[in-house]
Amino acid sequence: MRGVGLAVALGLLSCAPREQGTREGELSAEGWIDVTATLDPAKTPVYEGDAPLKFEFLKDMRQGDILTLSVFSMGAHSGTHIDAPMHFVATGAPIDQVALDALIGAARVIDIPDSVQAIDSGELNRHAWRGAQRVLFRTRSTLRGWMDSTQFHRDFAYIAPDAAQLLADAGVRLVGVDYISAEQFGAPQPLTHQILLGRGIPIVEGLDLRPVQAGDYDVIVLPLRVRGHEGAPARAIVRKRTGNQQSLTP
Repeated sequence: MRGVGLAVALGLLSCAPREQGTREGELSAEGWIDVTATLDPAKTPVYEGDAPLKFEFLKDMRQGDILTLSVFSMGAHSGTHIDAPMHFVATGAPIDQVALDALIGAARVIDIPDSVQAIDSGELNRHAWRGAQRVLFRTRSTLRGWMDSTQFHRDFAYIAPDAAQLLADAGVRLVGVDYISAEQFGAPQPLTHQILLGRGIPIVEGLDLRPVQAGDYDVIVLPLRVRGHEGAPARAIVRKRTGNQQSLTP
């Protein structure tokens, strides 16, 4: 894992565009777009039956304390987060063992029309997804701003099992969606999760894809490194791929 981390760091240093005044070889934030949903108990949706978000100040300088100190309480699948194989595979890897190479590299954002709820194999094949190493679905949840609404919407767009099977069979390394689950609400069996996670493919859920459009990007999505658990909140950023810009490794 250390070797992978070092290789990623060196790749970032060599390919990042330079901001004005930065020296060659310095890492730059230029071109990167944050697609992480903001965690806010007043706005963040919570999956039906999951733990609520509770953020409190233990100390608050605005109230005369000498420092500000907070405590956060929330489920592992709050806001933008990653499902590790352990989530639905008894012998699957926990979140602290998900390899970086799945979480960093080339990705394709695919626009799904607002009218589509089930992203099945037929819908998937209407889009140019083949050849993509990582696939992020931009759906009705983005168009309706649902990652910024505390109301839980059961009719979010989901990945049907037959589409999950196509993605897995094609060797896709990461799958992402813009609501807090990739699985149909109320599905009799969690087949989509079992198919993807069973192949070791992590799922990033709860992306805020409003700042981006369909196309090819670099993506970095890093979960909190929580030992021995099935998922964790994550920070996700993307950068548009252009012809004259060296990109991250596939």
